[in-house]
Amino acid sequence: MKADFQLDAKGLSCPMPIVKTKKAMADLVDGQILEVAATDKGSKADIAAWAETVGHQYIGTLEDDGVLKHYIRKCTNDQIEEMTFDQTIDLEQITSRKGLILDVREEAEFAFGHIAGAKSIPMGELETRLSELDKEQEIYVICRTGKRSDMAAQKLASRGFTKVFNVLPGMTSWSGDLTKNI
Repeated sequence: MKADFQLDAKGLSCPMPIVKTKKAMADLVDGQILEVAATDKGSKADIAAWAETVGHQYIGTLEDDGVLKHYIRKCTNDQIEEMTFDQTIDLEQITSRKGLILDVREEAEFAFGHIAGAKSIPMGELETRLSELDKEQEIYVICRTGKRSDMAAQKLASRGFTKVFNVLPGMTSWSGDLTKNI
């Protein structure tokens, strides 16, 4: 596939592929296509969700020899203000509250350490697994840094979930016990 610009994000993990993509998109003009090469499997869902929240067109992803090539078309020359989810909760508060801790990291990230009782639904599977969630229950969405969980919280809210909170700062700052599935 032909792209106007290429960005190398191989070897980077969330949120860096998105951070670099956001910066690269600022230099494009309306209609140009950016190819982002990444090895982080979570980048597929992350970049698609980010593009949707800021108004760019996520064209698709091709995989070639373990490298994901994401294609995004810039849809405006105007500076786009990235939406962030309003309802947040501090990481240290979630274990003392009743509700579901929804971990949207990739399966491998979850397996190597998560908060006891958390439910794993990777960001890329969220749309197809919404029926597993209760709209009447408080849902605390968590990821590694708070970026994916922000996008997931926005997605849940847009689908009618009203008791959703983005957990900040994310698992990188968790100092409690971890449950492992390995």
